[in-house]
Formats: sequence, C-alpha cells, structure tokens
Amino acid sequence: MDWLYPLSGLLVGVIVGLTGVGGGSLMTPLLVLVFGIQPAVAVGTDLLYAAITKSGGVVAHSRRGHIDWKVVKLLAAGSVPAALLTTLVLQQLKIDASHTATLIKSTLGVALILTAAAIILRTRVTRFSRQSGWIKPHQVAPATVIIGAVLGVMVTISSVGAGAVGVAALFFLYPNLPTVRIVGTDIAHAVPLTLVAGLGHATLGTVDYSLLGSLLIGSLPGIWIGSHLSARLPEHWLRGGLAAMLLLVGGKLVY
Repeated sequence: MDWLYPLSGLLVGVIVGLTGVGGGSLMTPLLVLVFGIQPAVAVGTDLLYAAITKSGGVVAHSRRGHIDWKVVKLLAAGSVPAALLTTLVLQQLKIDASHTATLIKSTLGVALILTAAAIILRTRVTRFSRQSGWIKPHQVAPATVIIGAVLGVMVTISSVGAGAVGVAALFFLYPNLPTVRIVGTDIAHAVPLTLVAGLGHATLGTVDYSLLGSLLIGSLPGIWIGSHLSARLPEHWLRGGLAAMLLLVGGKLVY
C-alpha cells in the first residue's frame, strides 16, 4: 500500500497543476474513502500538505506582483482566529469520538459540493457582481473578514474551501481585480490558513507525518507535470469534469 500514497499524490498534483484547484477537495476524500484513513487524520495531514505545496505558488506569484497583500491581510484577520477557535472546539469535542468523525465527514461533503458549485458558477458570479454593484465600497473590507472567518471554520474542519470557494468569494467581492491577482491572492491566503489549521491538528495528534511525506513525494512532480499539460487541454473540460467528480464524492459523504 505504501507506494499507492506517492501515486495518489502524483495524480492529485497533476490535477492541481491542470486546473488550479483540487488539492484538499480531492486528497482528503481520497484518503477517507479509498485508503480508509480516519477523517480527522486525513484532514490534519492534508492541511499541512496544502501549506507546503502552495508555498511555492506564493513565491512565484509574489515575484510577478500577482498578490494583493491588503486583501490577504483582511482574509487572514477572519480566517486565522476562526481556525484557532475551531481547533479548540474540536479539542473539546474529543477528536477521536465517532460523532466528531461524522461531523468532519458531513462538513467535508458539504464543502465539496460548495467547491463544485464555485467551479461551475464562477463566471456567472463574476458577471453578476460586476453588473449589479450589490456591495458598497465601504462594505467590502468587513465582508472580506467575514468570508475569511467562514473559510477558516470550513477549512479547519474539512481541509476544503481555501481554493475554489475562496476564489469564487474573491471574484464576488472584487470583480474588477484581474483573475491572476485573484488566484495569487487566494493562494497567498491559503498558506497561513492551512498552516495554522494544520498545526492545530498536529497539537490534537491528527497528523500522520509518514503519510504526509509519501504524498509530497508524488505531488510535487505531479504539479509540475500538470502545469505543463494545462496549455494543451481545454480548461472548461477539465473544470467540468472536476466539478462533476466533486459533486459525486460530496454527495456520497453527506448521504
């Protein structure tokens, strides 16, 4: 079984490189449903996995000026405290209890469905936000902090949401921000969020470091391969297939 972990990391890495999303939304359910990893351990391990793999993306986007650090700070102002508080709640619930495992699986399923919806509706959400002027300029900053807090809770419990859901929220709040800066900003925010949440899980004993290393062995070259293949495949096919898969997996986890 050991060799299957790097292989899984490779496959997920390729998908992330191709589509820009899918790390937590694919890796965590894969660990839970295919390998039978305890949900809490799968989430904790995947959080540190995400923090490490996305760090390289932050460096690359920062060098190109693709990160709006003001927005990152607003998101983190909500997400980091929310992640810490959620970790404390999980600790009080006794992370190994069966009801906590059920909570994590259910939250993971809902997060996957929301991620699929974010992938499918991203273009429409952006168009609506640009045309409607639904949010006033003075409301954007507090709304960003609130969105960050929601992501903090969702990501800490399920490890899913920092990618596609975060990007969709930023398109909604900042419709005039170029797509490349939306993506770069979302990745920059995902690193501290997943790191704090991952370290929180580490204090709960729900991180498998051997598993983490095995996944990284495969995923790092996988992301490189996927990023080079992305220019050769139609993006709408890739995102459509990914959204359909997330809906199926999310539905299975919820029901």
